[in-house]
Amino acid sequence: MEVIPIPSRTAATAHLRDKAIEPERDFLSRIAQECRRAERSGQRFVLALVEGTDRIEDLVPYLTVSLAPIIRETDSWGWYEENYTLGILFTELGKASTAEAQRTLEDKLHVALEQQVERGRLVISSFAMPRDLKEENDADGTQGRMKQNLRAMPGNGLLGIKRAIDILGSAALLLIFSPFLLAVALAVKLSSPGPMLFRQTRVGAQGKHFTFLKFRSMRVASDQSVHESYVKQFIAGTAGKKIDASGQAVYKLVNDPRVTRVGDFIRRTSLDELPQLWNVLVGDMSLVGPRPPIPYEVDCYDLWHQRRLTEVKPGITGLWQVYGRSKTCFDDMVRLDLEYARTWSLWLDIKILLQTPIAVLIGVGAR
Repeated sequence: MEVIPIPSRTAATAHLRDKAIEPERDFLSRIAQECRRAERSGQRFVLALVEGTDRIEDLVPYLTVSLAPIIRETDSWGWYEENYTLGILFTELGKASTAEAQRTLEDKLHVALEQQVERGRLVISSFAMPRDLKEENDADGTQGRMKQNLRAMPGNGLLGIKRAIDILGSAALLLIFSPFLLAVALAVKLSSPGPMLFRQTRVGAQGKHFTFLKFRSMRVASDQSVHESYVKQFIAGTAGKKIDASGQAVYKLVNDPRVTRVGDFIRRTSLDELPQLWNVLVGDMSLVGPRPPIPYEVDCYDLWHQRRLTEVKPGITGLWQVYGRSKTCFDDMVRLDLEYARTWSLWLDIKILLQTPIAVLIGVGAR
């Protein structure tokens, strides 16, 4: 058995020797809590990962002494992946920018653990947290080492059941609604020149882009600047409510000249959403979840808004569609999405699916 040389112990290591390595579940909860705090304060922090090419629990004494000069009493460490990846939270970055602090800390970690890094036993990486989907670049694949969710998510078994429901449900609904799909497609085709389907890039889970499908409700080559301008005001909280055809005050564009007569009908009845069942079937979306935004919407998001994309897969319907729709401001819509992610259960999905037809038939706030 290989003997790992341990640097000499000094009084400076005492605080770290006395600070136990947190179990994976507790440490991930701590990261999530720090993310919530940082989203509101705007003060980001650095998560460093010391990843072993094999189990590294036998390196803990070496890591404890080697990392003591770097890890302060205000920092935290724990298992990011039990016995394989050690995580370190550096929460007080001082006056340095997050990028500068990240580079400095990673350099210090490489120096402190140089022996084991050079021998190929350890790999070091660091991440600015909370994750900003607008800044991430995963060209080298490093983000693949980040866990998909940092909150206490349901077990893989329940998520697997959710996915099975999505597959079976979307396949069954595509079959049941096939006559409506054909009828709407024909109506769209005959009402105005252009394709039957409208394809648009949307932002899905973890910021991944995908092609979003709807029945086309607008004229071809319509100027999207009107919608983009209104969306930016809506997210910023400066967009006022407008009165729709039913006399309801709503947050949405009304009397949009880009929308065709058939398009107006399929929007009010939500028939334009039916092609998204294909997005669900192939795994881009779920039957229930937050609505997937357009990239220029995400560009306007605050960090806490982005949690609606990082905590759960987007869906066709959700709490906002059932209880809010266009009657709510943007921040309240995000709060509904986050409430769904926090309280998710299979029973909640079933309740939302059962309530969706009622919301569609009432049609209040439909967009």
